[in-house]
Parts: sequence; C-alpha cells; structure tokens
Amino acid sequence: MKNILLPTDFSKNAWAAAQFAIESYKNETCVFYLLNTYTPTITNGRFITSGIKQGQLEDAAQKNSKIGLQKMLQRIRKTFNNENHSFRTVSSFSLLVDEIQEIIEKNQIDLVVIGSQGESSSEEVFMGSNALRILKTIKKRPVLSVPKHYLLASPKRIVFMTDFNRLYSSLELFPIIDMARTFNTSVYIVYVQNKILPLSEFQKYILEMLRSYLKDVDHSVHVLSKMVSTTSTFDNFIKKTDIDMMVMVSNQLGYLERMTGSPWNKKTSFHANVLLLLLPEFINETTTKTLQVVETQLL
Repeated sequence: MKNILLPTDFSKNAWAAAQFAIESYKNETCVFYLLNTYTPTITNGRFITSGIKQGQLEDAAQKNSKIGLQKMLQRIRKTFNNENHSFRTVSSFSLLVDEIQEIIEKNQIDLVVIGSQGESSSEEVFMGSNALRILKTIKKRPVLSVPKHYLLASPKRIVFMTDFNRLYSSLELFPIIDMARTFNTSVYIVYVQNKILPLSEFQKYILEMLRSYLKDVDHSVHVLSKMVSTTSTFDNFIKKTDIDMMVMVSNQLGYLERMTGSPWNKKTSFHANVLLLLLPEFINETTTKTLQVVETQLL
C-alpha cells in the first residue's frame, strides 16, 4: 500500500497533479491525503476600523479551506471510481512546508505530488514559489512536480540526470526503479559534458553502480557534449527522445542550475511539459568514507 500526499491550493494545476497521481496508481492500493493550509493575513488598521477581528479572519479561512477540500473530494469521487483508493482530508492553520513535514512523519508518506504552479504563479516561470519551497525543503521523501500543461498520461521515458561524481545508495534510487516498474518505462541515464572527454575511472565506477541498481528495468546511457549551450543540448535531447520525466537527487538542484546557467525555476523549453521527480538523499557518514576510499583507489 502507498501513502501519497497531495498538497492543494485548489488551483487548476493542483487538480491536474492530483488527477495524475490518482490515475497513475489506479492499480495499486493507496491512501491519498488531500492537504490545504491557510494562514490569514495579519489584521491591519483598516480591518480593525471596520470591526473585522483576527479570529473572524481565521474562522473564515478555516471554513474556506474545509469547503474547498470537500469540493475537491466530491470531484475526485465523481471523476474516479476506484475501490483501491481511499482519501483523507487535512485542513491546517500552518505553514505549508511545516505541515507537509509533519504529515510525512505521522502517516509514513511514500510520495508527495505537487503542481508546479499555484493559482498566482506567472506563466513566465516554470516553478511557483510554494512548489519551489517544497522541493528545496522536503528531503526525506520523493517529491513529484507536475507541470501546468502536462497531459494526463503515464510517463514512458525517464531521464536520470547525473554527472557521475557522487555515490548513490539503493534507497535513493528505489523511487525511480519503482516508477519504472509501475509505468513500464525506460530510464535514460544522462550526463551533459562541457567538452568531449572520456569518463574518469571514478565516473566509470559510478556508471557501473547505476547500471547495477537499474539492472531489472530497461535503461540506457547517454553522454552528451554541449553544443551552443547546455540548455539547448539537453532541450534537443528531450525533443528527440520525447522525454516525460526528469529525475535527480534533491541535493543536485545546484547541478541543474550550473547546467542551464540560470536559476532552475525560470521557464525554459525543456521544463515546460516535463515531470520533475526529486529523490531524497541518503548519503551518510559511512557512504562518505566509502566515497573517499574509492576515489583514492581509482586515482
């Protein structure tokens, strides 16, 4: 059984993300947690003058949150009729990220699925502020971001982005293996080089480690050399292979920014209609020591 968390602000993108998660796991027993948080604006002088108190604002926000969740639940039940799925609603006066972390711990959440843009997000950015905050803060569970215009279909081709410069644990890669099996999809291991160079001995070691972990799913390796820019190189690869999802470990967001040469939440063509899955990092002290030993042996 899977426990899946669906944070929502009742926007179209949040609904699209919920639809994707529910449809994707239609053949599995799942408990979906629908979460909406609210933090009313602090009362200012205008509200005090008009007789509106902070407590009234909180009551109104709570009411709107609970009504919104019930409407969403009714819409889900009307759209989907799946005995494998059950739903629970959570309305909380809290900061979104704080509540997500609490629910993850309390309910043993397996996956967090979010819309990449909220109600107020601009079309000029790939990632809204709430989604960006979640992706940068939630480190203990995989987080899947569904773009605003993503078509409701299971991904068939997944890109795992890496520079082959860090060890990976089986726990880190389990979500991508699980998704590859669930969706019967292919995994493309992709590394974009700044210039044509053979892989170092250490990079070859990491490559073989990845191939070993992915031995039971269809996968291939692609080392790309930068053309005009890294972004255009990767964009060209995305278009040629019709990639549906990008995957990386959460601490590698900086690698994506270095690769594109700009803040990664800014809108670029290869982001627009591609799912993004961030995997939790499980590198501990023992793994770090192993990395140091391996590097020393291969130098």
